Amino acid sequence: MAVSKADEDALAVKFAVMRAFLDERGWRVYLGSEANALGYGGVAAVARASGASKTTVAAGAEEARDPGALAALPPGGSRRPGAGRPAAENAQPGLKQELDGLLEEGRRGDPVAALTWNILSLRDIARQMTLRGFPVSKDTVARLMRADGYSLRGMSRVLEGNQHEDRDIQFGNINAEITRALEEGEPVVSVDGKKKEMLGAYGRAGACWRPEGDPVRVRSHDFKDEGTVTAVPYGVYDIAANRGFAAVGTSRDTAAFAVNAIRRWWRDEGALRYPRAARLLVTCDAGGANACRSHLWKDQLALLAAQTGLRIEVMHFPPGTSKWNKIEHRLFCHVTRTWRARPLMTVQDAVAGIAATVTSKGLKCTAVLDDGDYPAGLKVPPARIRDLATRWTERSAFHGEWNYALLPAPRPAEPEPEPGPPPAGPDPALLDGLAALAGVPAPAALRAAAGPAWTAARELRLHAERGHGRRHAVTRDPYRKLSDEAVLVAAACHARLAMPWALLARLLGVHHTTISVPAAPALTALHALGLSHPTGTRAKTMTALREHAAKAGIPIPVPVPGLPEGNPQTAHDTPKASN
Repeated sequence: MAVSKADEDALAVKFAVMRAFLDERGWRVYLGSEANALGYGGVAAVARASGASKTTVAAGAEEARDPGALAALPPGGSRRPGAGRPAAENAQPGLKQELDGLLEEGRRGDPVAALTWNILSLRDIARQMTLRGFPVSKDTVARLMRADGYSLRGMSRVLEGNQHEDRDIQFGNINAEITRALEEGEPVVSVDGKKKEMLGAYGRAGACWRPEGDPVRVRSHDFKDEGTVTAVPYGVYDIAANRGFAAVGTSRDTAAFAVNAIRRWWRDEGALRYPRAARLLVTCDAGGANACRSHLWKDQLALLAAQTGLRIEVMHFPPGTSKWNKIEHRLFCHVTRTWRARPLMTVQDAVAGIAATVTSKGLKCTAVLDDGDYPAGLKVPPARIRDLATRWTERSAFHGEWNYALLPAPRPAEPEPEPGPPPAGPDPALLDGLAALAGVPAPAALRAAAGPAWTAARELRLHAERGHGRRHAVTRDPYRKLSDEAVLVAAACHARLAMPWALLARLLGVHHTTISVPAAPALTALHALGLSHPTGTRAKTMTALREHAAKAGIPIPVPVPGLPEGNPQTAHDTPKASN
């Protein structure tokens, strides 16, 4: 008989309650038992009330009528063996082998390790497999890859680049000096510049608690607009007191800015915390504003040492080891946490965020605004560099470029030695003889005729190399090895007699580059005067030069003795002259 609508509604209520308590097998048999109890039309009625298919209800009815069939199912199984759709690798023979070959092309990792990974995405792999005649879904690819030991992993920053051979020794020295200073009650600070931050409605990493549907709204991009101000924090971490200090500027991260941050820390906190201090130990990276090769960094530290009366001892971490600097993981990481998920609209926001940084270990911070202007590209004069090296700096015997101290008062200056007389130039008789052999005017007359054109050609070349005009007055170097007359005569001999630069260097007692470099513009000046045309006589060796001089009746002084006649080399020259 037909099942009424009221009976179906009653069944639907029962099924809704029982579904959560039954697994697939129990649910199927229960539906079948209800269908058997209803008789004719029961399968259709139960299917409508439960939402299951008629096939499932009919299978359950058959199992309910024959309880022995349940024993044929595997333990814990809900279906007979062979039921359901076959696995892709079983339905498509050769699929597994083709997938292994495709994965091998993009495999990465240690071949003998259990964990490997692939550079292709699951969708790319599924697409490639379809093109090779094995249609498969990305979920099947993921299942097969996991069975082969593949795993989805991110990158781990554990590999290091080139390591300095004395890295560990420097670490030990830094730790030993920090321990010594702390035991003696001397201040020890770790300094470094933090990542620059753009001020404005720019997004930041992290998340914060907000009302539902009310996130902090920031710009959709992080490109710096024209007029955007950048905050430049520089931190000073007091290791003994576990106190942080940061100066936030809006100019540039220069050595002058870095040292001024240390100066303000000492004035505001350090001098009060360590009133009897005679030394200050500074640990820092080897690059950036506090680079170990920066002359401006040492110059500003010397000024600070003189102002405070402290002996400032500096120890740099070796290159590539900045993450071991204590300020990185004792101050900056906590500042980043304070700033997370909030835009820094003004520099005051950045200062307030640093000042609000605290930890459960007792860290407290102070932040100040440094609105000074710190221009980039400042150069320390050479005289000041020499003064710093000889009087203000005391370098350690072990890597003095990493470990040094700036003294509060300079050492007495040593008297500078009297400059010796400039080296004697070439023999005037030799220049007169060479000029006569080359068929050009006497050296003084040649200088008067070709000097202006030579100077103009030389200035034009220097202007092209520098990219701008001369910024300092032209001064005569008293230690210059060759006069203008000697260079012009040598250039004339090279052009008219084909004399090699090495032979001319031997005659004039200098290195061949001392002649060849300044002679380049001199040849241009001689060509303008018509004095660079070959004479037809070639004097490429000393013997040929003497023979030519003897035929012309022009005396040539004897050159530096001890060299073979046919070899135009000097003690400074290694290339052989062409014969």
